[in-house]
Amino acid sequence: MRRFTLALAMLLVLGTLTVAFAQTPPPAPAPAATPAAADKPAAAAAPAPASKIDKGDTAWMLTSCALVLMMTAPGLALFYGGMVRQKNTLGTLMQSFIIMAVISIQWVLWGYSLAFGPDKGGIIGGLDWIGLRGVGTEPFDTYSKTIPHQVFMLFQMMFAIITPALITGAFAERMKFSAFLLLTVLWATFIYDPLAHWVWGDGGWLKLRGALDFAGGTVVHISSGVSALVCALVLGKRKGYGHQPMQPHNLPLTVMGAALLWFGWFGFNAGSALEANGLAASAFLATNTGAAAAALGWMFTEWMARGKPTVLGAASGAVAGLVAITPASGYVGPISSLIIGAVAGSICYLACNLKSKLGYDDSLDVVGVHAVGGTWGALATGLFASKAVNEAGGDGLFFGNPGQLWTQIIAVVATYALAIVGTWVILKVVDAVVGLRVTDEDEVVGLDLSQHSETAYAFSGGTYSEYSAGTGSGVSEAVRSAEAKARAAH
Repeated sequence: MRRFTLALAMLLVLGTLTVAFAQTPPPAPAPAATPAAADKPAAAAAPAPASKIDKGDTAWMLTSCALVLMMTAPGLALFYGGMVRQKNTLGTLMQSFIIMAVISIQWVLWGYSLAFGPDKGGIIGGLDWIGLRGVGTEPFDTYSKTIPHQVFMLFQMMFAIITPALITGAFAERMKFSAFLLLTVLWATFIYDPLAHWVWGDGGWLKLRGALDFAGGTVVHISSGVSALVCALVLGKRKGYGHQPMQPHNLPLTVMGAALLWFGWFGFNAGSALEANGLAASAFLATNTGAAAAALGWMFTEWMARGKPTVLGAASGAVAGLVAITPASGYVGPISSLIIGAVAGSICYLACNLKSKLGYDDSLDVVGVHAVGGTWGALATGLFASKAVNEAGGDGLFFGNPGQLWTQIIAVVATYALAIVGTWVILKVVDAVVGLRVTDEDEVVGLDLSQHSETAYAFSGGTYSEYSAGTGSGVSEAVRSAEAKARAAH
């Protein structure tokens, strides 16, 4: 705990310095001269058309910001919270909730500057915008000509928030809260921010190569899904995994969470058009079609394999479809969306059932849904993308351009490499500083009591019956100690 406090204090000091630095206005950037303009006299250069804030675009983007934030909490929080065991409900909800606070601050202080600031070698953004220095209420032409720069920043913040929250499903029920906090800040800074710059930032090397990722197939879903696999392998299996029942404690919560994710995803994908226009409508349609097809694809695949369609399967299938259609949503039409979604539902179901055979404990199927679904979506973009849908994109293999598929493969491989190596290194650092995993006794007690001294359901008299038989005195003592702590008054 002392080491964690020291690490947190260092972050606070860094934050204070960035705020102080942010008070100094940045120097006005010199306009970049094009090769053609360089051959002409300065007086003859035509002035660039002035950007102008559009109230409709701004209103749509602010609405999209709210929709995407809602995806983390309550959407993802309920989706994950219903799937864990009762004793870990609050701990799981807390992870999604507190990430909204942690990443909001990280993004303002340095995250946005690293992801979207002036390019440094195609790898990372500079610190010119640290503390949102120079990020004002006028449009920034490079990213959008019709909305305030701060609105673009806020929209991207919501993506930065939900991405590390997705990873929590892989290590649910066994990571220390202090380790989770440190992991979140480090992962966002050293994995998410550089990757966002590669794909979306001005000058990012994957963007310059022509990689297509409309709303986050590589940046959000592959990065989180692959990092989730690394977390599951490094932390190891939950105590009793494969021998004790670990069924979801409240599937109605999970279904409500999935429905909220579906609803919020319209802001996620259609909002990525950055305008209230026809492209936003096309992305909205693609998103809904992909989700619906995947829900049916998962349901019918499970029905054939197990003899019964499950509610959890239908909800998981819808999320898998939303994941897969995300990178393609602004580049494909409705029929392509249907195909992408249907395939995603089937292959993600099969992938989630592989984990028991492969021997890793991905608690809430982050790998099967996000890593596999995101990979399929990124590759499918290279198959189905069409300039007829979005002339700013590209044609895929099925529209006469096999090179786009190769570019998508490069983007996928690069994302895998960064996520695997970077996450492994970060986990080792976190383990050395605060330790990654709770003790066996705390894990049996549950994260609600052991990490937060609270219980989700005060009326459940039999909550701790599983501890009464066959457990050691250490576990019983841990339960009594946690229950004895006074709860905070609200």
